[in-house]
Amino acid sequence: MPEGRPANPIYLPAPHQVVKAFYAAFTTEPKRRNEKWLHESLWSSIQVIFWGFLLSSVFGVPLGILAGTYDFFSRLTEPFVEFFRYLPAPAFGALAVAILGIYQAPKVAIIFIGTFFQQVLIIANTTRKLDPSLLEAAQTLGAKNLALLFRVVVPGILPDLYKDMRILLGWAWTYLIVAELIGTSSGITWFITQQARYKNFDNVYAAIMMIGIIGLTIDIMLARLGRNLFPWQRANAGV
Repeated sequence: MPEGRPANPIYLPAPHQVVKAFYAAFTTEPKRRNEKWLHESLWSSIQVIFWGFLLSSVFGVPLGILAGTYDFFSRLTEPFVEFFRYLPAPAFGALAVAILGIYQAPKVAIIFIGTFFQQVLIIANTTRKLDPSLLEAAQTLGAKNLALLFRVVVPGILPDLYKDMRILLGWAWTYLIVAELIGTSSGITWFITQQARYKNFDNVYAAIMMIGIIGLTIDIMLARLGRNLFPWQRANAGV
C-alpha cells in the first residue's frame, strides 16, 4: 500500500514558514554579530552584478559591433574570444584573488569574465543580421567608416542589441553565487551559507526566492522600458 511520509521540516520547511522568514529577514535584527541583514547582503550582490556587467558591456559591446561590421576586427578578435569563452569563469577565482585582492574586485572580475566573451560573440552575430541593403544604400550616399558605423549600423541593431543585453544580464546573475565564493565572505551567497550552517533553511529558501524576484523584476522593468524606447518594434509585432 502507498504510504505518505512527511518531509523533514528542517530541510524542507512549509511554504508559510518560508514566507514568514522572508518577512522576518527584512524586519528582524540578526541574532549574531557576524550576520548581516538580508537587504545588506542583497545590496552587496547587486553592486557586484552592476559593476561586473557594466565593465563587460563597456568593452564587449563596441568590440562585438566592430567584429560584426568589419571582417578585419572579426578575424582579429573572434578566434581568441571563441577559445576563451570555453574556459570556465570559476577557474580564474584563485588568480583573481591573487591579483585583485580579497574584497569585491575579484567577484566583479568573475562576472566580467563570465559575460564578456559571450557578449562579444552574441553582439557580433546580431550586428551581422543587419539588412545589407541599408549598408549599401548608405555607402551609395557617401557614408564612410565612422558615419556608416554610428549613423547606420548602431541605430539599425539597437532594438536587438537591447534584447541581447537583457539576456546577458540574466547570465551575469547565474555567475553571482560562484563569484561570491571567492575572497571575503559577502553578499547573498554569504547569507545563504550562514543560514544553512545554522540550519535556518527557511531563510535559505527565502534568500533564493529573493534572487529570483529581483532578477524577474529587473527583467520586467527592462522589457517595459524597451517597449517605450522602441515602439516600432511593438507595432511590427502586432502588439
